[in-house]
Amino acid sequence: MSYLSLDEEQAIIELRPMSGFVETSYVKQFVRRALNYIKAGIPVHFRGPTGSGKTTLALHVASKLKKPVVLMHGDDEYKTSDLVGGEHGYRYRYLKDNFIASVLKVEQDMAKQWMDNRLTIACKYGYTLIYDEFTRSRPEANNILLSILQEKVMDLPAQRQGDEAHYLKVHPNFCVIFTSNPEEYAGTHKAQDALRDRMVTIDVNHFDRNTEVAITQAKSGLSQKNTEKIVDVVRGMRTSNPCEFPPTIRSCVTLAKAIAVSKAKVSAKNPIFQELVQDILVSQTTRSPWSPRRKEIENLVRSLIKKYC
Repeated sequence: MSYLSLDEEQAIIELRPMSGFVETSYVKQFVRRALNYIKAGIPVHFRGPTGSGKTTLALHVASKLKKPVVLMHGDDEYKTSDLVGGEHGYRYRYLKDNFIASVLKVEQDMAKQWMDNRLTIACKYGYTLIYDEFTRSRPEANNILLSILQEKVMDLPAQRQGDEAHYLKVHPNFCVIFTSNPEEYAGTHKAQDALRDRMVTIDVNHFDRNTEVAITQAKSGLSQKNTEKIVDVVRGMRTSNPCEFPPTIRSCVTLAKAIAVSKAKVSAKNPIFQELVQDILVSQTTRSPWSPRRKEIENLVRSLIKKYC
């Protein structure tokens, strides 16, 4: 997809189909499942490891809905006001009363001005909200979503309408796509059971081989034969025990692009190719240079290069 900003301040984007986007049977089936839930009024949640394509799939599904999108990224520092809105800046008012010629009356006051944030904008106008990595926000910040998803109302604070709090009725076209890493990932919070119960979670596992080959080839421009070799090496690592982090489709694309730029021959006899594979795959599957598994992973890479290349 490509993104056309409609309002930079409000971060509203309009999605356009991206040329070259890979839609294999696997991808089409995934999109169909997600759209069926959304059309039924049920929020969807794409859960999967880093680099598995969750955000790209969320954007692609949102583009099928053919309406503006509001994109938010979870953040540990978020408070509810960062989602809903708050008072920002100041509004000045100046009143000069010259009704009686001999009397000059001047009044001047200053007040903060309320500004809606992204969640409120999406709810008000019926946009698609993509809440990327929502579990990186604290659960208390996300509590506002409970009534939005269940009762279809948003509880707005008093500052927005003077002295009294009020409720905003959620637009009937409003829908949400959530994404997140599994809970064991560093920096994530456990989602509230009440919030998780209001959505359907679709686990984004690693793509099948045909899809990985198609995506990698489209992103790098390598030949299908060379792309298949790279994908097979990555998939071989993924099914082996030594890896601390299983490599994803991102590893395939990164490696393929590096090979394309360096014009290295995809061959076990090519030292430049071997160096690229070691640099990229070992770093992406270990926690640190001092990992006790690093040597084992380096040996695994060598054996896979020899097997597939």
